[in-house]
Amino acid sequence: MLANLNEVWKLADEKKIAIGAFNIVNFENILAVLDTAEKLNMPVILAFAQTHEENNVMNLDTIGPVMVLMAQRAKVPVVVHLDHGVNLDYIKKSLKMGFTSVMFDGSALTYEENIRQTKEAVALARKYGVSIEAEIGKMAGITLNNEGVTENRASDRRNYTDPAEAKDFVEKTGVDCLACSFGTVHGEYFSEPKLDFELVKELKKAAGVPIVMHGGSGVSHADYKKVIANGVRKINYFTYMDKAGGEGVNAASPVKYFHDAAKAGQDAMQKDIESAMRCFVNMD
Repeated sequence: MLANLNEVWKLADEKKIAIGAFNIVNFENILAVLDTAEKLNMPVILAFAQTHEENNVMNLDTIGPVMVLMAQRAKVPVVVHLDHGVNLDYIKKSLKMGFTSVMFDGSALTYEENIRQTKEAVALARKYGVSIEAEIGKMAGITLNNEGVTENRASDRRNYTDPAEAKDFVEKTGVDCLACSFGTVHGEYFSEPKLDFELVKELKKAAGVPIVMHGGSGVSHADYKKVIANGVRKINYFTYMDKAGGEGVNAASPVKYFHDAAKAGQDAMQKDIESAMRCFVNMD
C-alpha cells in the first residue's frame, strides 16, 4: 500500500528502528525490495535519486510510475521517495507522478540559500500533502548539484552537521526529517567508516525531527545499531545492494539468456537487502 513517510515515523520511533530507503534503478530492484519487506512484514521506502538520471543509469519518467504502481500493490506500507532532488522542477515532476515523499538537497549551497530554497520545496510538498527531507552538512563521495555530478571521498569533520544549525534549519524551514553528515560516505567505502555516534545523539535532540543516514551501504551492523539507538530513523542504502546483484550475476555465469542473469542478480540483491533490513528493524 502506498504510504507517506510521516506515517511510518511513528512505528520507527515506537520500536526504536530505522526504515530502509533502497534506491531503485530497475525492476529487479523493486521486486527484491518489496519481496523482502513483505517477507518481514515491515514498511519500506522505494527511492529514486536524481543523480541516477544525470548518470544515464535510469530516468524518472520511466521508473517513477512503476515504483508508484508496485507500491500501491504491495501488502506492506511503501513510501515512494525522491532522493537528492536539487531543483524544484524535478521535485514537482515526482510529485505529479504520485511520489509520497521528496528530498530537496541544498547541501552544496550556502547555508542561507539552502534555507531559502528548502522553504520553497517545503511549500511545494505541502501543496501535495507529502513529507519532505532536506540536508545540511556535506558528505564525502558521489554528490549531485546544479553543476553536475562530482566525487570527493575525503571525509572532513569540518563538514559534519552542526547541531545548532540543525535546530535553526528545522525551525526556519519546517522539514519533516533531516539528512546529516556524521562520517558516512556516498558510494563504496575504501576504508572503514568512522562515525560520530555522540554527534548523532546531539543532532536528534537539537533538530527534533527524525535523523536520516545517507551513505548507509558498507556500514557494519554494530554501527547501524549504534546510530539507530542514537536517533537515526531512515537509512539510505544502494551501493552494496547493487554490488551484490553484480556479484550474483558473475557467480551464475556463464548464462545463456538475459532473464537468467536478471534473476540471479535479483536473488543476490534480495539476500543483501534482507540482511540489511533485518538489522535496521532489530530482527537479526
